[in-house]
Formats: sequence, structure tokens, C-alpha cells
Amino acid sequence: MRVMTRRAAGLQGPPWDAGARVEVAALFDGLAPEWHTRTSPERARVVDDAFERGGVGSGDTALELGSGTGAYTGVLAERFGRVVATDLSIEMLRLAAGEPGHRMLADAHRLPLRDGSVDAAVLVNMLLFPDEVDRVLAPGGCVVWVNSSGEATPIHLMPDEVADALPGSWTGTWARAGTGLWTVLRRG
Repeated sequence: MRVMTRRAAGLQGPPWDAGARVEVAALFDGLAPEWHTRTSPERARVVDDAFERGGVGSGDTALELGSGTGAYTGVLAERFGRVVATDLSIEMLRLAAGEPGHRMLADAHRLPLRDGSVDAAVLVNMLLFPDEVDRVLAPGGCVVWVNSSGEATPIHLMPDEVADALPGSWTGTWARAGTGLWTVLRRG
């Protein structure tokens, strides 16, 4: 997953393609039945900490990329009027609760969303597709990147790598929380 993470972010070649999409979807389809065993109060605290100390307010629409079975969708629904929860894995989405959030099967490399349509793009242990995140983020919006197990997270980038991968200039903050780390970025 480290190689796929760097490929998706454009930090290491070859670029994301149909083969990568099929491989990652199959991996997470296989993990879906046991995915609930990977959630914990400690992991949820990292997400809460990112929102609190990262200064993420509320807004109209949050985009949850790589929502899995929806472990963090409720946290977003408490802050945003609408949550669009996307995942590449049909099996993850099948196991997710119907509410809260609007669930959508999508490859985050090409999102079926309008330009500038989301107030926050939230990625918890998720591949970063910088151009798509930049494209769908509304002016004044923010990117919330969380690695719930810090450097031990299989899908891992350091906060400066996230900022450098996004097109243009970005500013923000990052911190460690328990075993995790997070960054919240806004266009600079």
C-alpha cells in the first residue's frame, strides 16, 4: 500500500491507472468483512483531534474519501449538513450503514462531483489524489488528512508530503494525537 499511496499522490511512478484501481478495490473488497475490527476509540480520537485543534468548523458539504464501512461518517455528519461518503470498494459500501451520509461508489482519481462543491475533503487512512481534491474543494475549504496509526498506517504520507503534493500553495497545521497524526490544510 505504501507504493500505491505514493503513486496516487503523484510522488512515485507509474501514475494511478485502471490496473491500480482494480488491485486496490479487490484488496479492500476482501478486507471488508473484518474492517469493523480496525476501528477503536483511540483511532476516533485522532479524527476528533484533527477537527478540534485543526480548526475545522462546520459547513454545507463534507466529502469523505475512502469511507470504508462508515466508521467516521457520523463524526462528519455532526459538523456538516451533508456528507458524501465515497469508496472504491463495493463490499465496504455494502457493509456501511445507510445513514448518516450519502454513500457513493467512486474512484477518487475521477470523482463524479462538480468543481468547488465541497467545504471539506476528509481522508482518514485514504489515498490522496491531489488534483481531484483540489478540483472539488470550494474556496475557503480545507483538506483533513489523518493517519490513525501515524507512520505505521499502511496508507501513509507525512503532512509536508500532503501539502507538497497538492497543487498550488497550502498552509495549515499538523499534530500527533495518541498513535496517530493529522494535518489540516487550506489554500495559501
